[in-house]
Amino acid sequence: MDTSDLAALTGRARSLAATGRRILGIAGPPGSGKSTLAARLVDALRGRAVLVPMDGFHLAQCELARLGRADRKGAPDTFDAAGYLALLRRLRHPEPTGPVYAPTFDRALEEPIAGAVPVHPDTPLVVTEGNYLLLDEEPWASVRRLLDEAWFVDVDPELRVRRLVDRHVRFGRSRPQAERWAAGSDERNARLVERYRDRADLVVRLPDTP
Repeated sequence: MDTSDLAALTGRARSLAATGRRILGIAGPPGSGKSTLAARLVDALRGRAVLVPMDGFHLAQCELARLGRADRKGAPDTFDAAGYLALLRRLRHPEPTGPVYAPTFDRALEEPIAGAVPVHPDTPLVVTEGNYLLLDEEPWASVRRLLDEAWFVDVDPELRVRRLVDRHVRFGRSRPQAERWAAGSDERNARLVERYRDRADLVVRLPDTP
């Protein structure tokens, strides 16, 4: 099943939020618009949902440098996948004692920020988005089993690359640097993510807007 109707998507998310704690995962390649979709859903649900980005589990830049992986930032092994899984397991079974704090990612700093997102026990829906929610290789394969629903965001490849280049420029890269990164590391990650789209419950095709 696929859809491009934002109202229908919001209704589907609202149904998930109707009873108890649920987790909705939104996957897709870099630049597909999954972060924008996730934020719009959370806004539309008006306090009944919270956004927990997978990007909060990026390894810090100093650790990537130590590992010799700074040039592949964004690849599956440049995240703390085990930490992300541990958080999702906590979020599936909220305790009434108080919020669980999730990290986020600051694109201006290019670093994760710990403890930035409070997830209160009475918030019924957690929306999590990221590239690798549908991978079938451990430790990522365990993520899919923790999601009540998984959506895959599809987009025209040329638009996706254009968005990526513009984003990299906006956050400090020169245009030639941005184009090289989008054609190199980003594109390798995108091809990997695309291989697992069939593991999603729903394919989302958003309007081709910048």
